[in-house]
Amino acid sequence: MKLRIGSGIDFHQLVEGRDLWIGGIKIPHTKGALGHSDADVLLHAICDALLGALSLGDIGTHFPDTDNAYKNIDSKILLSRTYDLITAQGYQIVNIDATLCLEAPKIKPYVLEMQACIASILKIGEKDISIKATTTETMGFTGRQEGLVALATCQIGRAHV
Repeated sequence: MKLRIGSGIDFHQLVEGRDLWIGGIKIPHTKGALGHSDADVLLHAICDALLGALSLGDIGTHFPDTDNAYKNIDSKILLSRTYDLITAQGYQIVNIDATLCLEAPKIKPYVLEMQACIASILKIGEKDISIKATTTETMGFTGRQEGLVALATCQIGRAHV
């Protein structure tokens, strides 16, 4: 099997008056992520990791924030379209490892639901998706709850022909 690895990272500012979407799940919180789409930082990082694994550019290349077609779009749609780009090249996802960096809210209660959501879109097992979280111990913009960050690494594979 030919294997490839990709990594992705995404940042979004936290503001009042927006919903907080992480991993395809709406999470109750006093602030939400600001962005052109629904600003799901985790799904965006996963998209970038998948695209990067095949040198297909990044999420902004395929779904530019200058295009009104993507205004307030559900990031699950972006992930599904990214999946289609990967499978069109003959690749399947082996696994994803992701880390969220934020002070609040605590995401542990939502991890299983996030894994289920992402797995259903990417047609892989829930145990093939690792989602972890950490804080910055109140340091920096994440520590001040001004924003959040997601990092994702993926491995994809294609059977030799």
